Amino acid sequence: MFGVPAGATRDETVTSLVAGYQATIAQANRVVETWTDLTQPAPRPPGRGALPPSQRWVLVHMIEEIGRHAGHADILREQIDGSTGR
Repeated sequence: MFGVPAGATRDETVTSLVAGYQATIAQANRVVETWTDLTQPAPRPPGRGALPPSQRWVLVHMIEEIGRHAGHADILREQIDGSTGR
């Protein structure tokens, strides 16, 4: 469904990585906007098992993942600048 990059390369910049992230967000939003019944199975690549998760499960999982990675980024930032936001 989405092109997942293998990771940052030496040629990429912060600007290109942020642009790629924003393009992925826009693509995901276009897909989710078509969902009218969150109990329906979510799209998934072929060969990933018999029962796809519901659209609701996918949305909740993505919220969890974004929160988790934002937390990781915050920990790294704290290690760099020492600021804890308190």
